[in-house]
Amino acid sequence: MLIAPNAILKGISSRLNLVTIRNMGWAAVCQMTSTHDLKENVKQAEKLINSAAGKGADMIFLPEAFDFIGRNSKETMDLAQTLQGDTIRGFQEMASENNVWLSLGGFHQKASEEDTKILNSHVIITNCGDVAQTYHKTHLFDVEIPGKFRLKESDYVNRGEKICPPLDTPIGKLGLGICYDLRFPELNISLRKLGAEILTYPSAFTVPTGMAHWKPLLQARAIESQCYVIAAAQTGKHNEKRSSYGHAMIVDPWGTIIAECREGINFALAEIDLDYLNKIRRDMPVMEQRRPDLYGNIMNNAIRNADSLPADDWIFEFGPTAKVRGHSVVNKTGSSVLFVNKKPVVP
Repeated sequence: MLIAPNAILKGISSRLNLVTIRNMGWAAVCQMTSTHDLKENVKQAEKLINSAAGKGADMIFLPEAFDFIGRNSKETMDLAQTLQGDTIRGFQEMASENNVWLSLGGFHQKASEEDTKILNSHVIITNCGDVAQTYHKTHLFDVEIPGKFRLKESDYVNRGEKICPPLDTPIGKLGLGICYDLRFPELNISLRKLGAEILTYPSAFTVPTGMAHWKPLLQARAIESQCYVIAAAQTGKHNEKRSSYGHAMIVDPWGTIIAECREGINFALAEIDLDYLNKIRRDMPVMEQRRPDLYGNIMNNAIRNADSLPADDWIFEFGPTAKVRGHSVVNKTGSSVLFVNKKPVVP
């Protein structure tokens, strides 16, 4: 197992919620086997986070459905929580205690307790335990093969309606996706044009599609965008009806797999080298050589949809009891929130 050279330095580093200015950082990509037992899944994730942080990871990536995989849609709805629930609160504490950033891919989010459908949400938490960004999965996995297979995510999930702008993190500018989003290169290119240096696709690929498409899709997304791609993954048998392919990995901007999990529950470490990324982009400037005059420019929609505003259900807490809701936020970064209100915010 690699040990990042900053593992010792992190023990004496400042706890300020600031992104260190440097061109290298360490990412840990995790592999889990979630079931319907939420408490056991959280314990499983906590062990991975503690171990990866101990090896010097700056940011740790968990897969889609890290919280649970329900046996049916009713159980999924019953187990889902809001962003202010115990599950996310627990991971905020883990991030703060370990002084690491967390990527929580595919959280089953209720916007409110009364919702009849949920959101598949990718949540980023800073090393100070703050929620820095939340992306809602825009492409839902709806596949039905008569007599063989049926999995329609849209039966119980509402799709997201916007792209999140790349977020400054300790390892680089991070663009968010989730699982099935991987099959849509338009999202990939939009995030690159918005400044992404790393793309992340936390996933729970089925075994047949994983065997056929997982590695080539990840490598294609890395090569065409000239970004690092980090893909945490579910693996193994979750219940009698569902199993996942695994093979969580990190791919560099040249398309080389630089870290890959072995079978079972574990993690892999890789160094994210932005100097190397920039060299590849300089040597082969494919983004500057694109021909939107021939095949159109998807950037216009990306800019319109990729604002830095959180969802209406997002809550920023400060002081002992004061709260600001997402609909009042004018702008938001990883370390600041600008908001307006009709009257002074007081406890």
